[in-house]
Amino acid sequence: MHRISGLRATAPLRRLAGLAGAALVLALLPAPVAAQVAPFSGRPGTMFSPPPAPPAQAAPPRPALGSTREPHQTIPQVAPGKIPLALAARYSDDGPFIPRGLHWRVFFAKPDASGAPSLAAEAKDSYPVFALAPGDYVVHASYGLASTTRRVQLGNEGKRETLVVPGGGLRVQGRVGEFAIASQRQRFDVYEGSFLQRGGSGAPTGGRAERPAVVRNAIPGDIVLLPAGVYYIQSTYGEGNSVIQADVRIEPGRLTDATVNHRASQITLKLVSATGGEAIANTQWSVLTPGGDSIKESIGAFPSVVLAEGEYVAVARHDGRTYQQNFRVDSGRDREIEVLAR
Repeated sequence: MHRISGLRATAPLRRLAGLAGAALVLALLPAPVAAQVAPFSGRPGTMFSPPPAPPAQAAPPRPALGSTREPHQTIPQVAPGKIPLALAARYSDDGPFIPRGLHWRVFFAKPDASGAPSLAAEAKDSYPVFALAPGDYVVHASYGLASTTRRVQLGNEGKRETLVVPGGGLRVQGRVGEFAIASQRQRFDVYEGSFLQRGGSGAPTGGRAERPAVVRNAIPGDIVLLPAGVYYIQSTYGEGNSVIQADVRIEPGRLTDATVNHRASQITLKLVSATGGEAIANTQWSVLTPGGDSIKESIGAFPSVVLAEGEYVAVARHDGRTYQQNFRVDSGRDREIEVLAR
């Protein structure tokens, strides 16, 4: 692992075929995040945060490897009366060919009687060859959420077409200090555009409604395929208020590994009659900010909640009486908070 300006870069990709070395790409982010970009040939998919990390020098990019061999060097024969249409897709005009994860649909150019597009053929092969009657068609290629279309006219001879689908992959991991967050305890959403350009709280800006997420509740470690461009991640750790937003850039044909660093801890609450005593069951709990905003409501003897670093108030209600305790959360320090019933 390599330490850069207090951030932790992820390990090089090992499980995806056709990968070369990694090129580190860091941007100015509203929260700590390290993004590592590598050639990609994978399959389709009240904020308490510290100030941004200082700018870091990006490592010089290394050559990207991919399948540069032209597919369909010879167009195969098809059934009499049909014309072969051989298809392939690249990540960019001069980029490598996309080796897997494509979904092809060929529609008749003329819609049906209802005005809807009529499907002529479909395949999920990397380099399909369709046998079609002469005529006009619309070819649609999708790669995760990235897609493109092209109008194709078939005459008496076979045709070879290469489309450009500028898509890339995003994989997110979460950490608290030196420790990885378990995937079942973290989820992230992905939004188009930069978070910094949309206001510091994610609220609507300039009178415009907030855009919906392009991906919701993605699981850390999974690869999400997106059109190339700028996005921001909203990572949520646990069920409390540990939420971090960070910008990432998706490049065509590359996998961006983003590590989001949460500053939070898991806090377990206990209502006790004396210090170190047994927890009292059937207790109603509220966790509040010093200003009185509610973070978490629960019932039980040992409720737990992940809280962002900061000051809080624990309020316990039992048998018609209310007790409270001020406490502080320090990042990476999981602990119990006892509230004395007196």
